[in-house]
Amino acid sequence: MTISTADLKITWEKLPDDFILDEEPVENIDQPLLAAALREILEIAGLIITGILVAPNMGICATLNGKLVIKAPDWFYARNVQPLSSQEIRRSYTPNLEGDIPAIVMEFLSATPNDEYSSKQTYPPGKWYFYEQILRVPIYALFEPATGVLEVYHLDSSGKYEVQPPDAFGRYWISGVGLFLGVWQGTKAERIGYWLRWWDESGEMLLWGVEMVERERQEIEIVQDRAEQERERADRLAAQLRAAGMEPEA
Repeated sequence: MTISTADLKITWEKLPDDFILDEEPVENIDQPLLAAALREILEIAGLIITGILVAPNMGICATLNGKLVIKAPDWFYARNVQPLSSQEIRRSYTPNLEGDIPAIVMEFLSATPNDEYSSKQTYPPGKWYFYEQILRVPIYALFEPATGVLEVYHLDSSGKYEVQPPDAFGRYWISGVGLFLGVWQGTKAERIGYWLRWWDESGEMLLWGVEMVERERQEIEIVQDRAEQERERADRLAAQLRAAGMEPEA
């Protein structure tokens, strides 16, 4: 597939098998934890099915005027992705060739200067320009873990990112995922701080595995407590009957 504009020719070509990808380390431990937590919720909820690609720090490819551009968002979600053969391992993702444009891309901001806001058009283009003008990703989210600030931008009718206001609960509807995205403060994996989480259409927060286990434990304790209360009530009633000279039924 080829898209041509006045100054730019965009083609979607699969990354060659012998292409050597840059292997830059993540900037801090927060990034993989945040990415894994977002995926875990979707997986437990049964929302990662065939054709869904959820990937952290994976290169998204496009060819601009014959030059390959690869940008690796900290997290993205794409639909209608073609499955690979059992012998292949996915190393990158080329939209329009292998599946849909990602429904959302996310970047986790740090103190290190970077190009998440860069609209640089010359090669290699900045991330903002790449997501907005090349990929045309419907939703671009920027999250600062240290402060819990979440910025969500949606592609408007003019093809530009416009800030998306949150709802009354401080959450953002992500139509391509079918869930609300928001910020939650607490502890997971020994990390205390701000996290990104998902809520369903009814406003119910989707749970991590450890939270589901804890909820089940609490529910079991409630059932056990009620059973113990029933036993104590039955014992008291039996004692009252005996005091009145009546033998309680077995």
